[in-house]
Amino acid sequence: MTTNWPAPRAAYIHVPFCAHRCGYCNFTVIAGREDLADRYLEALARELEHVGTSRPVETIFVGGGTPTHLGMPHLARLLQTITRTFALAPGGEFSVEANPSGLAADKLRLLAEHGVTRLSLGAQSFDPAKLRVLERDHSAGDIRRAIELARRELPSVAVDLIFGVPGESLEVWQRDLRELIRRAPDHVSTYGLTYELGTRFWARRRRGDLSSLDEELERALYEAALDLLPAAGYEHYEVSNFAQSGQRCRHNETYWAGNSYWAAGPGAARYVDGRRAVNHQSTTTYLQRVLRGESPVAQEETLAAEDRAREQLVLGLRRLAGVDRREFQARTGFVLDALAGPKLAEHVERGLLADNGKGVRLTRAGLFVSDAIWPDFLRV
Repeated sequence: MTTNWPAPRAAYIHVPFCAHRCGYCNFTVIAGREDLADRYLEALARELEHVGTSRPVETIFVGGGTPTHLGMPHLARLLQTITRTFALAPGGEFSVEANPSGLAADKLRLLAEHGVTRLSLGAQSFDPAKLRVLERDHSAGDIRRAIELARRELPSVAVDLIFGVPGESLEVWQRDLRELIRRAPDHVSTYGLTYELGTRFWARRRRGDLSSLDEELERALYEAALDLLPAAGYEHYEVSNFAQSGQRCRHNETYWAGNSYWAAGPGAARYVDGRRAVNHQSTTTYLQRVLRGESPVAQEETLAAEDRAREQLVLGLRRLAGVDRREFQARTGFVLDALAGPKLAEHVERGLLADNGKGVRLTRAGLFVSDAIWPDFLRV
């Protein structure tokens, strides 16, 4: 049977340039190679030729790297390429990631002129000691100024924070959260620090130069976010994400809903017509391939129907609303309990999931160990 896949209504563009690769970063990033910007923009335009022009979308997300690290002429060219390819629907969401350092008003005005609606600011912390450990090149003052500047030019501001940094205390994290609440961004993401294979932090921890926090302290840090942000009016709608009313990240909800999306740039992953494809993570290899007229894709696969359904279950459970049985069956063709009934019941019994008959969702206890639950629902 042939499946009629809906056309993607979201697009992701990856910009790999950064002033510095932080020790914990495992993304496709290239630092100190601004000389590649022209080649990158040419390659991106060529890759997007396969998408066409004026493709209607409801969300666009430009991530990195640091898209705003590009100089004004290159940033303008990037935005022109994106808006030529994708036609944002009225009321759509157009997000661009930025770092606080070097974020000037002229760049924010340029974003606004091209229809950008949300700045996603990688603040990570207001604490000087934490910022030094994380190898960030900005200060708390830079964050405050960036938020103020963005508010003048753009409708929405989102801010990312990191907790679980070596040497961090509960008091330091609570100060971070309270400072952020005073700044009142529209959206907040809080991420526990991870040590990914291939990063400097992973190597430093292995050598003993860095030490992970105690699990109980990490739990207390996450719990502080669960308490302080909702008390300040933020809706906790996904494991790591909080939003003021009407300010959820609609682009990320595309991923969590299992919907299709376009993507372009080095390391970018797309999901179109039921097929997942990931571009080569080396920026230079990506450029060489595209500019030679070759495909930048390094990996691609078409998931079996059951694997798609299991993945959808995990993505759905990341959202605080959980998974509705009827919606799950309508979307995937699988009955939830036939697919994963015993494991769902096991986690309900352990108090990690709640089941009201209509659907299943994470409990507060489940939020703390969610990453350990997901493998139980995926086929190995």
